[in-house]
Amino acid sequence: MPRLIPVRLAAACALALALLLSTAAVAPAKGPVVDLRVIGKGGKVLTENSFGVAGEASVTTSPQATCFGAGTGGSGKKVTIKSATALGMLMRAAEFTASLKPLLVSDHFDFGLALCGIGSSVAKGKASWYLKVNHKSPSVGGESVKLHAGDEVLWDLAPSYPYPSELSLVAPSNVGAQQPFQVRVFSYDEKGKKKPASGVTVSGASGPTDAAGKATVTLPGPAKLVASGGGNIPSASVAVCVGGKCPGKSAK
Repeated sequence: MPRLIPVRLAAACALALALLLSTAAVAPAKGPVVDLRVIGKGGKVLTENSFGVAGEASVTTSPQATCFGAGTGGSGKKVTIKSATALGMLMRAAEFTASLKPLLVSDHFDFGLALCGIGSSVAKGKASWYLKVNHKSPSVGGESVKLHAGDEVLWDLAPSYPYPSELSLVAPSNVGAQQPFQVRVFSYDEKGKKKPASGVTVSGASGPTDAAGKATVTLPGPAKLVASGGGNIPSASVAVCVGGKCPGKSAK
């Protein structure tokens, strides 16, 4: 991401320019459909869903969006941008997802919009919103990152810079009841570099992942698995069917 001075403000603003599951209806799937995951304060998943990103998205800028310092809040004016961008998609998703409201966005800066808050999660102190698209932090702000069908977009309220790595879980789609099976966890750094993630926890696993990022899981029934721990951003949930029966929306 672009780096300005001071570092705290620069890193946060650059990223701002730029998964508990969603409790609201999914946006109509018009145009490209993109996966969106938002991780808020304390690792709480604000949404993990797919949204159509055709058209435009709007938000009313907020005078309370002052996470970049006193006097940096928004004007209160409504702004509209293309929804097929990382920030536009977030704005679009907030129209359909209660947990993403309100968005605290400032139009104070000349270089573009700055993001301070999503729902009940607001950047304070050294914290800032961190953007990744397909496991990699973009080199431009979210307002300018163009999205394509199938992209994976992640917004995470990072506690500080340097930013945490993002976990990714690989698991079979269908297994037998009480039959042990292997999963594997990888981590992605800010540049999208991938490596096995050791010492992290996977739902239902007999122990933490080994040096190769592998762990053994046994399930009595269908479940959604998540990898977490080690100061990393938790993985997206992965649905595992057991004996042909798959987890419902409430399964974790």
